[in-house]
Amino acid sequence: MELLKIAFCRNLFKFLCFCRGLHSGVVVSTFALQLENPWFTSRLSRDLSAWSLHVLPVHAWVFSRVLRLPPTVQKYAEMAAPLTLLLVLAVTIRAALFRSSLAELIAERVEVVSPITAWKRVVEGLALLDLGVSPYSGDVFHETPLIIYLFHFVVDYAEITFMLADVITAVALYMAVKDYNKQVFRKQKFALEADRYPLDCLELIRSPKEMYYIPLKVAMFYLLNPFTILSCVAKSTCGLNNAVVALFIFSTIKGNTLLSAIFLCLATYQSIYPLTLCAPAMLYLMQRQYIPVNFRRASFWWFIAQYLFMYLGSLFVLICLSFFLLGSWDYMPSVYGFILSVPDLTPNIGLFWYFFAEMFEHFRLFFLCVFQINVFFYTIPLSVKLKEHPVFLIFMQLAVISIFKSYPTVGDIALYMAFLPVWSHLYRFLRNTFLVSCVLLACSTLFPVLWHLWIYAGSANSNFYYAITLLFNVAQILLVSDYFYAFLRREHHLTYGLYLKRKDGSEATLVLK
Repeated sequence: MELLKIAFCRNLFKFLCFCRGLHSGVVVSTFALQLENPWFTSRLSRDLSAWSLHVLPVHAWVFSRVLRLPPTVQKYAEMAAPLTLLLVLAVTIRAALFRSSLAELIAERVEVVSPITAWKRVVEGLALLDLGVSPYSGDVFHETPLIIYLFHFVVDYAEITFMLADVITAVALYMAVKDYNKQVFRKQKFALEADRYPLDCLELIRSPKEMYYIPLKVAMFYLLNPFTILSCVAKSTCGLNNAVVALFIFSTIKGNTLLSAIFLCLATYQSIYPLTLCAPAMLYLMQRQYIPVNFRRASFWWFIAQYLFMYLGSLFVLICLSFFLLGSWDYMPSVYGFILSVPDLTPNIGLFWYFFAEMFEHFRLFFLCVFQINVFFYTIPLSVKLKEHPVFLIFMQLAVISIFKSYPTVGDIALYMAFLPVWSHLYRFLRNTFLVSCVLLACSTLFPVLWHLWIYAGSANSNFYYAITLLFNVAQILLVSDYFYAFLRREHHLTYGLYLKRKDGSEATLVLK
């Protein structure tokens, strides 16, 4: 290492000597002062002549920045290095798969793409647009106008676009979780100083060492998740939706109300369902601004009015922009009507396709409303229960959306699963970890097997595939409900103590009702 430093300094001196005539700087003895720094060993100082120390005209800022970084900069450099390596690894994996023969196979998988997010449908829409025909004139393209006009300019760089979307998502989640952990630690510190925690629950307190690598784990859980990789290689537009949602989460946790409303508007514009994230966003921002959640307070209603004004105003601008780009409102029924009415019953990992394939037509509208209301119905009770914990509420809402939306893909699941390291302190309270993990892995493996038996071999039917789909969604529901139980149990222990006792002194059992 010492020899490398000496070689680096020699090469730097040669370069500066070459530039001596180009820069008429003041003669300084910066290098002589640097000899007092322990970075410069005695062996290094012997290799420097007196001329190089006192005659070479260089600016002091060159050496102060090249040879010795400020402590703050060095700290951030050390923190960014693992994330950079992770990003390089993730991009390398995706680039290798893009160049392999598996890319076309992955792009056809019904678990990875849907009738909305499939890349071949985007290409078809671009072809219609180039011919001067509305891309919504047929029943092929169902993405938003901004997506098709985005790829109209970057279609030749589609692979880079999707890899960049994954990188943006990972970095946004990394920064958001990092800022969130700082706030959690600050609140925890204040609570400890105020003696709000019972003495027997101090082992539940999170330490800085425990929380240090959580942002990196979140980025790793997203970038190296096979679901995310498959979604990126298939060029599913779900990756772009995830990037917008991640930027919304980042801007919300940072406390930027305007950007939060804008990115939430973009996410809603893409797929309607992120509308349910409006409640946790407002709850979190009100916490940041110390606005109490009280219906009798004017400040509460004033903040809601401000946020909704920014959100609805941004949505109005996007809808009008889409109209001006296309010159018609054809995209409204083709995008949002398609999501809500579910006319395409192509098999996927969701709950809609099989049920409505077997449904009598005169019952369809009723059950369609029942299925669609699931995504929105849980927002109210969850918001009431988790009003003090809006970030966990965001996690719950993302999971509910990925389970109950009409055309889900594995990319939707990857987004909320990236948050699992944030709740690593709940592991001791989880009850079904092994069972849920085994079921999710087994179902993920059996999806392509049963699809082959049904479509190609003809030795199975749709019941087999839907059974695995149903089991896969049940496992997700168990996972989310288990984390919900663990979170509430930990909060209860932090209030009433870890070892609960009945009135007669016997050990009590905590039951979630």
